[in-house]
Amino acid sequence: MWSIRERTLRMIMEASKDSYPNEFGAMLRAEHNIIYEIAMLPGTISGHVHVIFQAYSMPIDFSYVGSVHSHPSGNTHPSDADLHMFSNTGPVHIIVGYPYNLNNYSAYTRNGDPLKLEII
Repeated sequence: MWSIRERTLRMIMEASKDSYPNEFGAMLRAEHNIIYEIAMLPGTISGHVHVIFQAYSMPIDFSYVGSVHSHPSGNTHPSDADLHMFSNTGPVHIIVGYPYNLNNYSAYTRNGDPLKLEII
């Protein structure tokens, strides 16, 4: 079971609003299956329909457990490109959708299966 701190989810939503109409993207950090922080990777490129992470800039840090990114369309389902990225970057991934509130997000496993994410 994975959880996320409410303040971390709120931070994700605010960063997504600030990036709109472009996508926002960051890595997730967790301890004991509790996501507590986002980490911006240097060189991340954001556009209207993509976020490109510079994977070589990710430090070796076992607290990174996955990714988060926004979909300005409001759709929180993963694209084929999302699924490919999920498979390479950890066990938990979050997609948040416009209008970026605490009710418009979905979490997925590295295989793209829906994942229950408890807000604490």
